[in-house]
Amino acid sequence: MRTSEISDQELVRSYLAGKESAFEFLLKRHKQKVYTHILIKVKDRELADDIFQDTWIKVVNTLKAGKYNEEGKFFPWLMRIAHNLVIDHFRRNKKMPKVRESEEFSPFSIISSELPNVDERMVQDQIFDDVRSLIARLPEEQRQVVMMRHYNEMSFKEIAEATDVSINTALGRMRYALINMRKMAEQHKMILSIS
Repeated sequence: MRTSEISDQELVRSYLAGKESAFEFLLKRHKQKVYTHILIKVKDRELADDIFQDTWIKVVNTLKAGKYNEEGKFFPWLMRIAHNLVIDHFRRNKKMPKVRESEEFSPFSIISSELPNVDERMVQDQIFDDVRSLIARLPEEQRQVVMMRHYNEMSFKEIAEATDVSINTALGRMRYALINMRKMAEQHKMILSIS
């Protein structure tokens, strides 16, 4: 059997069984997509190299610690690790990129980079709780796209690849998620703005 025909899950199992070459195959298979994703986000080759290396170190540590959950696909899990490390970098440097949304209403538009006073912070906390509860009520497919887009900052192309659907399907799920969240906010009389 050629290496290209062996699934990621089989390679993970082989690696955990002590076959180091299985890890090399996983790395070769996914390194280009992972590295490109990181480089696009950080726009710096040296930094991208560091985060890329940290990603694979975290993968190895998680696998060896027996904490990898086989229910999910390996590649989306790998991309999530890389993405979270990019976010950690931005948080440390307080240069978090802004999320833009084309819909006329987006619950995420209420997130501000300015420091609010105590009253505004309490209201903002309530809004964040309300947004989280709206997301929790969405159908699974819509919730997944919202989480990947706004919390993992994945592009719709990346979401489509990670969920094995077309870009149009990913866009559609996002659109319906926002429509559903707007309806639920109105039904529950939630006010999702500070002013």
